[in-house]
Amino acid sequence: MGKTTSVRMARPGRSSLNGNELDAKRLLTALVAFKRGDFSARLPDDWTGVAGKIADAFNELIRTNKRMTHELERIRRVVGKEGRITQRASLGDVSDSWARAIGSINDLIGDLVHPTSEMARVIGAVAKGNFSNTMATEIE
Repeated sequence: MGKTTSVRMARPGRSSLNGNELDAKRLLTALVAFKRGDFSARLPDDWTGVAGKIADAFNELIRTNKRMTHELERIRRVVGKEGRITQRASLGDVSDSWARAIGSINDLIGDLVHPTSEMARVIGAVAKGNFSNTMATEIE
């Protein structure tokens, strides 16, 4: 039979945890802050055992959410404000829902950029005196 590890709440006033103790109050405080959108919330990196693995996973989740927020802000600036329409969002090596979220943002950018690029092409041709260019009135 496999070994099981119990996770119990740390006693008040204890600052160090062994692998079988979890400071549930600190965890709850960090989770509530994260739920509110506070990506500065962290759990201690000196926890060990199961508590340490929980802290590491939580802190990595916070870091990834913070990276996503910064990347969305960057894309808004470079594509939306600076007009660099070939730029796309990236979080680096991510998978599953993180990759799908970034892919959706990039698809949205592409869907919005396409009609703009088409209009620019036709306007450019008209400016050169070429009135034979056309563009679709509905973009698929």
